[in-house]
Amino acid sequence: MGKHSARAPQAPQAAPGGRTEETPEAPAAREAVRTAERPLGAEDDGPSGRPEPVVRSAPRGPAIGWGVIGRQGGPAASSRSSGRPRPDGTRPKAARVPEPRRGSGGRGDAPGGGAHRAVGGRGRAVTGVAAAVVTAVLAVFVAGQVEDGTESRAQAQTPDARNGAGAASRSDSRPTPRPPVAPVTYEQKMAKKYPLDQRMPASGEFMTVGGHDKAPGKGEVLRYRVDVEKGLPLDGGLFATAVHRTLNDDRSWGHGGTRTFERVSSGHADFVVTLAGPATTAKWCAKSDLDITVDNVSCDSAATDRVMINAYRWAQGAETYGDRMYEYRQMLINHEVGHRLGHNHASCGKAGAPAPVMMQQTKFLTTDGVTCKPNAWPFP
Repeated sequence: MGKHSARAPQAPQAAPGGRTEETPEAPAAREAVRTAERPLGAEDDGPSGRPEPVVRSAPRGPAIGWGVIGRQGGPAASSRSSGRPRPDGTRPKAARVPEPRRGSGGRGDAPGGGAHRAVGGRGRAVTGVAAAVVTAVLAVFVAGQVEDGTESRAQAQTPDARNGAGAASRSDSRPTPRPPVAPVTYEQKMAKKYPLDQRMPASGEFMTVGGHDKAPGKGEVLRYRVDVEKGLPLDGGLFATAVHRTLNDDRSWGHGGTRTFERVSSGHADFVVTLAGPATTAKWCAKSDLDITVDNVSCDSAATDRVMINAYRWAQGAETYGDRMYEYRQMLINHEVGHRLGHNHASCGKAGAPAPVMMQQTKFLTTDGVTCKPNAWPFP
């Protein structure tokens, strides 16, 4: 071999950062990388005037990626290796990077515009994606708030509000709750007057008050029945109770255990205590030659089995008793049943003394100038 032996071809030298010496195909490779990294909406128009398709996958390798993206110099970064002599002693021409078109998303004629456009385009793409994500999240949040608000308002509405104003006012027609009223006692009923027209029409028919009240105590048992004229606006049950309690009071005709009274509603009865209107009472009293029409009073129709209690007097009382209705009704029962038991009328014997129960107290309390006090009992 001579002094000047042929030099063997050398492999391309590695450039700093791992780059190999460029070949004429380097500009095309860089353009491919730039195209691959071009963001959506920033494509250059192709020769046909239509946007060129974006290549989504860039060629792998640190040489190109570092020159374009890692070093923000664009042409300046790539010209370092383009000035080195080739193995044949020639120097390759510097790769010309096309300047970005105006209005295409580039940065005009600013140095390194291609690389800036790639980086700026990617930033805008990332920003656009982030904005879209934020918008979507806000849309979901707002929709949820609207739905929650609608549901909350629906839940907040009361059933009356959902059914309309008419339903909400239903409570106006509902009765106001009142505390329970205590039942009226027997004494209260007996002390009360009841309206009754003394000229009321008479049905003349009777209805027996049902039930049975045993005779209390001891002594002779007298059975009686209670009848009430049909059509009377009075409480027949109250009347029957009053008769039984009055006759079996120790101050009444069973005083001292001499007799007791039993109320029956069927079978044999020694007499019938009858509550009837004025006209019917007068009719039954007339059967025993008694005229009660003058003073509208009661009677014992001895020719029949009925002791007649005038319903008008039972309801309204008498002037001699005033508002002492409880006592008057007791006197009325004792007086008429006393006739059935054989007692005749009596007169006041001493001024200021209790009137005899057989005195005609419905008409007067004075006889022969002597006035007695009202009295309902044979043995007061």
